[in-house]
Amino acid sequence: MSDDKAESGGVVTRFAPSPTGYLHIGGARTALFNWLFARHHGGRFLLRIEDTDRARSTPEATAAIFAGMEWLGLDWDGEAVSQLSRIERHGEVVEAMLAAGTAYRCWASKEEIDAFREQAKAEGRPPLFRSPWRDASEPGEGPYAVRLKAPREGQVTVADAVQGEVTWAAEQLDDLILMRSDGTPTYMLAVVVDDHDMGVTHVIRGDDHLTNAARQSLIYRAMGWDVPVFAHIPLIHGPDGAKLSKRHGALGVEEYAAMGYLPEAMRNYLARLGWSHGDDEFFTTEQAIAWFGLGSVGRSPARFDFAKLENLNGQHMRAAADDHLVNALDRFRVHRGTAPLDEASRARLLAAMPGLKERAKTLIELEDLAYYLLAARPLEPDVKAAKLLDGNARALLARLAARLKDVQRFDTAGLEETIRDFAEAEQLKLGKVAQPLRAALTARAVSPGVFDVMETLGREETLARLEDVI
Repeated sequence: MSDDKAESGGVVTRFAPSPTGYLHIGGARTALFNWLFARHHGGRFLLRIEDTDRARSTPEATAAIFAGMEWLGLDWDGEAVSQLSRIERHGEVVEAMLAAGTAYRCWASKEEIDAFREQAKAEGRPPLFRSPWRDASEPGEGPYAVRLKAPREGQVTVADAVQGEVTWAAEQLDDLILMRSDGTPTYMLAVVVDDHDMGVTHVIRGDDHLTNAARQSLIYRAMGWDVPVFAHIPLIHGPDGAKLSKRHGALGVEEYAAMGYLPEAMRNYLARLGWSHGDDEFFTTEQAIAWFGLGSVGRSPARFDFAKLENLNGQHMRAAADDHLVNALDRFRVHRGTAPLDEASRARLLAAMPGLKERAKTLIELEDLAYYLLAARPLEPDVKAAKLLDGNARALLARLAARLKDVQRFDTAGLEETIRDFAEAEQLKLGKVAQPLRAALTARAVSPGVFDVMETLGREETLARLEDVI
C-alpha cells in the first residue's frame, strides 16, 4: 500500500532527531530507512533538528548529529531545518484551530489535573484528564494551555505501512496539549505542522511512536490536511532480547567510526536490522537503494550482534578497492590525531593492501597489520615478535642479510627462491627462517606473506631493518 502510493507522487521523508546527545544507533537506523526509501523512489530526504526543548538541546549535540550523518554517508536535501525557528508558525496553526473550534483554551492547573487523575484511579477509571474547560462558555483567568478537541466517541484508525491497520477507541485518547501555558508548542503539534509544511509524504520512525500516530492524525484532520503514510519500524534489541542499551552497543555513531568500521558496512548492517531482501546478508548501498521497500520491513524487534557487524565489515573490506581502503585508513588515522600519510607511505600501503585486507576485519586491525609500512625505524616489536628474535635468530638473519645483498630479482618469486635455498642450506624448514624474518621486518608475528612484505619494502628498506635487528 505504502510503496504503491509512493509511485503516484513525489516521495518526501525526513529524519527529525532531538539534539540532546549523540546520534545513537537506533536513530541512525531510522535515518537510513528514510534515506533508502526516498532514494529508491527518487524523492527527497529532509533533516529537521527538533530543538524546541531549549533546556536539553545543545549546539554540540547538533554538530554530533551532522557528523554522524555525514560519516554514514546519509546526505540530505536542502538545508537542515531548526524546529525552534518555526515557533511563530506553530502559533499560527494553534490560532487557526481555536478559530475553527477544533481546539480550546484550558485554564486547569497542574494541581487540578493531578487531583483529577488520582480520583479517577481511585474509582477504577482511566486516568485520562477530561478538562472542564472543553465546552466552557466563559473564559478563565491567567495563563492557559491550548488543547485539541479530540473525539470522545468512535474509533481512531491508522493504516500503518509496517504494523498494518491499528485502531484505538476514541475514549482512550485525551485532549492533548498543543500549546503550553508559557506559549511554547508541544512536540505533538510541532511535528505535525513541520511535516505538513515540509511536504512529508511518509513518516518512517520507531514503533514506540505508534500511539503518537493516532494522536497526530487527529491534528492533521482537525486542520483538513492529508495524513502522511505512517510506517513504524521495530525497535532494536540486544542479543539477549532486552531493549538495546549501552551494554549491548547502543553507542553513538562516532564510536563505531572510532572502532574502525566502514560506513558502507554500517549501512549494510543497519539495513538488515528489521528489513530483509531474501537471504541476502552482504550487499552494496546501491543494491539496498534498488531493493528497499516498506513491505519487507518486519514487525519483530531486530537484535544487534557485534560479531555479525564485525564479520560483515571484514567482507566489505575484502570487497573494497585498494585505494578506497588507503583513503579510509588515512581519514581514520587523521581523525585520531595522526599526521596524514605521506606519498611514500601511501604508495607502500597501496602495494601491500591486497594482502593486508584479507586479514583485517576493522580499520584498527588493518592499521595494526600495516604497522611495518607506517612506523619509523627502528620498529618496536610486539611481545610475540620479540620472542622470535632471540640470539640464534639474529645470527641466522645476519647470514641471510649477507645473501640478500646479492639477490638479482628482488621480487616475490626471486625472494622466495633465494630464501628457500637459504633454509635448505641451513638445514631448516622454511618457517624457521620466515618467522624471525617476518618479526624483524614487520615487528609483528603475523603479517601478509613475508615475500610480499619484502617486495613492498624494497631492497634498501629490507636490509636496513634487518641491520636494525642484527
